[in-house]
Amino acid sequence: MLSGTSPQRIALMLPRLSRYGGAERFASRLANHLGQTGFDVDFICARQESEAPQGVTPRVVGRKGLCRSGKILWYAMAAERQRRAGNYDLTLSMGKTWNQDVLRLSGGPLPVFWRLSKQAYDPGMARTWKMLRRKTAPANRLINCIERRQMRTTSHFVAVSDKLVDWVQEAYPSFDTSRIQVIYNQPDLTAFEPYPRAKQRAERQQRGLAPDMIYIGTAGTNFALKGVGCLIAALAQLPDSHHLLVAGDRNPDRYRKQAQRLGVAHRVTFLGRVEDMTGFYNCLDAFALPTFYDACSNAVLEALRCGIPTLSSSANGSSVFLDPENTIKDPHDTQNLARTLRRLCAEPRRNAFAWPNHIRAGLEAYTELIETALCR
Repeated sequence: MLSGTSPQRIALMLPRLSRYGGAERFASRLANHLGQTGFDVDFICARQESEAPQGVTPRVVGRKGLCRSGKILWYAMAAERQRRAGNYDLTLSMGKTWNQDVLRLSGGPLPVFWRLSKQAYDPGMARTWKMLRRKTAPANRLINCIERRQMRTTSHFVAVSDKLVDWVQEAYPSFDTSRIQVIYNQPDLTAFEPYPRAKQRAERQQRGLAPDMIYIGTAGTNFALKGVGCLIAALAQLPDSHHLLVAGDRNPDRYRKQAQRLGVAHRVTFLGRVEDMTGFYNCLDAFALPTFYDACSNAVLEALRCGIPTLSSSANGSSVFLDPENTIKDPHDTQNLARTLRRLCAEPRRNAFAWPNHIRAGLEAYTELIETALCR
């Protein structure tokens, strides 16, 4: 931190102060890191769901409104009022806010998200109706407006993957993407480790899992977007010894019905929210995230860190960490997905994933970015 008579004041902006959710966990870790570095940190949020990191002051501005667009607008306006009143040296936004010095892009522009994510829905009326609702929703029009303003007025940008920079270029062809620094998501990898074989067996037993079953795992809250339906379809092409475990707090009724139609309902288990993800990964023979859209999935990195053979799709920014043969192009190609899963499940556990030196990541990179921005 730059020297001075008093700590420099930083505000982070995100609607939820929470430790559940990828963006939220990262924001909490960043706030804690900046506070420990010596900055005076405020966290401007709509609601506080977890205890703030030590030394971080929550500024809860609420998120009133009868509909989604009203809540988005309320937070954007209330956060802007707090930003102006706070007399901050620098503000860093991770959400839909009017003004900020640094914008962390953790998701692609709305038009790109629509193009990619619509593939998660069956062609025909289901997809057409979904896209019509999206394009006419007042909330999405507001989000598109805020995003365009952010791209025009923000001084410093950081993206969580190189793929995200490509998506920005697609949505805004005239935007100079050299202005975007790439700092990859780097979850707290010290919290994840491969268990010894005896501990893996004990973990399975504790969770009521059969010792001789082959377990494929996936994790996420948006089951359609993460390709859960494709995994169930692929599972139906695998031997009865293969079982799918789905971690994520989302209503699974649609996918239970799909599993019943395909005759594999007894081989699919929906776990709901899983608190101990390290134990979850270590129960698996393979981890799969055939997502239709993901800027940079933490789950892929966490599974790799636990030594679990892992696959994902080319629409995931963290697929850069996977071997090319473990990156699928089309999640709907369930025959290829099944073949890849069968091969992965037969592979031995791997050594814990180590972060490549040539890929910039981590909280220190954000400290460097902030200190550079403060000097200008």
